[in-house]
Amino acid sequence: MASNRARFDALRSLGFASISGTYATLGTALGHASRVFRIINATNGDIFISVDGTTNNFFLPSNSFVLYDIASDDDPTDQFRVSLGTQFYVKQSTAPSSGSVYLEVIYGQGE
Repeated sequence: MASNRARFDALRSLGFASISGTYATLGTALGHASRVFRIINATNGDIFISVDGTTNNFFLPSNSFVLYDIASDDDPTDQFRVSLGTQFYVKQSTAPSSGSVYLEVIYGQGE
């Protein structure tokens, strides 16, 4: 049986000064199909997250985070993951004046 170890991608971040009413990229696109991700809004403003740069997909109030473990009930025949190449974007709902937004990503060996 093959071992599938967790791998941790580089932290992505975006400072408050780069967050406006227009979507800005949150680091680089995913280099791996990913199982778990956490978005931390360590700013003092509410934000929207998008995965296409147009649609509001997630709302994060100031000083909060959201964690998605999309492979927790993993079915090896399904391979449910966030796709390789997915780009996350951030825009303000209310303007932040301090802090940053962070994206943490975990993927499996060989993904």
